[in-house]
Amino acid sequence: MLEGLATAALASALPRPTIAATRPGLAFGLTPVFRNSDLDLLDRLRAYLEAATGLPVELVSRRTYQEITALVVSGQVDAAWICGYPFVQYQADLSLVAVPLWRGQPRYRSYLIVDRNRPGDDWRMLRGDVHALSDPDSNSGYLVTAALLAGAGERIGSFFRSSFYTYGHRNVVRAVASGLAGSGSVDGYVWEVMQELEPELTGQTRVLRASEWLGFPPIASAKAAAGSPATVLLRDALLAMGSDPSGRQVLSMLRLDGFAAAEAGLYDGIAGMVEQLRRAS
Repeated sequence: MLEGLATAALASALPRPTIAATRPGLAFGLTPVFRNSDLDLLDRLRAYLEAATGLPVELVSRRTYQEITALVVSGQVDAAWICGYPFVQYQADLSLVAVPLWRGQPRYRSYLIVDRNRPGDDWRMLRGDVHALSDPDSNSGYLVTAALLAGAGERIGSFFRSSFYTYGHRNVVRAVASGLAGSGSVDGYVWEVMQELEPELTGQTRVLRASEWLGFPPIASAKAAAGSPATVLLRDALLAMGSDPSGRQVLSMLRLDGFAAAEAGLYDGIAGMVEQLRRAS
């Protein structure tokens, strides 16, 4: 179950590249949680970060969490917006830069979703489904469901008739809404934002189960780069985003309240699920 981070493991074993120390700017990695097609959002984010840090900014997007995790662990980007699952897995190599605040807190939930007309309220009714997962390295799109099943003595591979990865939380919603999947595991923050922006899509689904509150996907850097000038400037820019007009525009588009400093203990709930899966394997 941990093989999804094999690339990151290899990256962490390699010598730290010199590119992060010599690059004349800031490279900021983004996972597929971001709407890569929303060019206006990305342009505004880049413009805000460049103005706030005084550095040229490159936004680095990849298709999978694995690829972004590998880049940040190896120092090939100064920092990245990753998921809590790989943060826990590579905590020895990573340092928290900032954590988003959503609805007043640095936490979110994972949702199990089904077709809006499907009756029932017990997650066990999903046995035998075709199930859509987001990414093998996603907390909300994989780990939470895997841990839920492990706690009941079940496994994803045997509980569901089949499952597949969509490599994007929005794609999970689309899969369930279209009937391609009978159920799905999705980031609750993404589903709620889609509920505002694409109600005709989320309206074809409903939330069957919401998990406990867990640490929101953080911005992290390689531990060795935690005190670098670029990383410090990025941290300060993120923490000050809510007090800047341009920054507030970006936050509004993201439906976030701001960014805050946080301790690694915020991710203890996720670490507990990782340990639960380890014991079950």
